[in-house]
Amino acid sequence: MNTVDAKRILETALICAQQPVPLRDLRILFREALGSDTIKMLLQDLQLEWSQRGVELVQVASGWRFQSRPEMREFLDRLHPEKPPRYSRATMETLAIIAYRQPVTRGDIEDIRGVTVNSLIIKQLEDRGWVEVIGYRETVGRPSLFATTRQFLDDMGLQSLDQLPVLDDPSGIANMLEAMVAGPKGDPEPETAMLGAQPSGPDLLGVPPPDVALLECAETGLRKDDTNTDAPGGIEGST
Repeated sequence: MNTVDAKRILETALICAQQPVPLRDLRILFREALGSDTIKMLLQDLQLEWSQRGVELVQVASGWRFQSRPEMREFLDRLHPEKPPRYSRATMETLAIIAYRQPVTRGDIEDIRGVTVNSLIIKQLEDRGWVEVIGYRETVGRPSLFATTRQFLDDMGLQSLDQLPVLDDPSGIANMLEAMVAGPKGDPEPETAMLGAQPSGPDLLGVPPPDVALLECAETGLRKDDTNTDAPGGIEGST
């Protein structure tokens, strides 16, 4: 099989896929006749070929996928004008702490934020597929240890946690992560939509890879609530 045919097969498979495709599955396309290094080289060639188009080929934690470029957001939003629910500040702070300090217990989160974490916030993040329990701390009560998931990395456009921006001031992690989720306008509408993907719900997010400019959002510390607990639900406007 020549290179042109191999790239066409990879391109077609990835465009039609509804989820990121791992390298091991891409090898199945060729009945293991092509090695991982060869497929990676072909994928890099495809990235270059699509570099001037409105769609890009990227690698995330679960594999490879095609997605729209952030600058296409303005036009794609016209097709889907309805806005999904906004994630509250409390929700984003909780997610940020888990992402940067994992594994952490609910008590750890409360110590950092200075307020009681509403159970519905944790449940919301679990339902979204961004956090999960990975074990229990061997102490009184054996509290659950929370960590981020592969889905979190995929939605953030990351291959691994090592790609999270390094912050000089760790207290600003919530502002940075909120910017990654919401986009530069503070709007949680999708910026990157996988080709062939079918939305799983009204709040489906597709988040572009982190940008250096987003670090400017990390200058301030985590907000301390005036109350002693978070509002239930973790979504702005919830009651």
